[in-house]
Amino acid sequence: MFTIVPIFFVIVIGLIVFSVVRSIGQWSRNNGQPVLNVHARIVSKRTNVSHYHHDNDSIHDSSHTTYYVTFEVESGDRMELKVSGTEFGMLAEEDIGSLQFQGTRYLGFQREPNRMRAF
Repeated sequence: MFTIVPIFFVIVIGLIVFSVVRSIGQWSRNNGQPVLNVHARIVSKRTNVSHYHHDNDSIHDSSHTTYYVTFEVESGDRMELKVSGTEFGMLAEEDIGSLQFQGTRYLGFQREPNRMRAF
């Protein structure tokens, strides 16, 4: 028991440090990328809901929703970008417009008035 608890503690701390370093690395790589504006079409939307159960005397479970939109550019390549809940609600599949992004960071989407145009 006295060896398992410290090992478990070191593993948990290691996972937290790894996650923080990975997030900082992604942030840095995104900052090094140019801001691009490309003609794109929204091909799909999805959500990922994470549930958290809190073990204490009060009954408080919580959840967090992450929103993703998949864009297809003129070359046929697709990219899935994480967006805010507000942006997610404003975007619709098959919307056509100008996508602005930097690396894996979504910056915005300007819809064209004619939504259903093909490339």
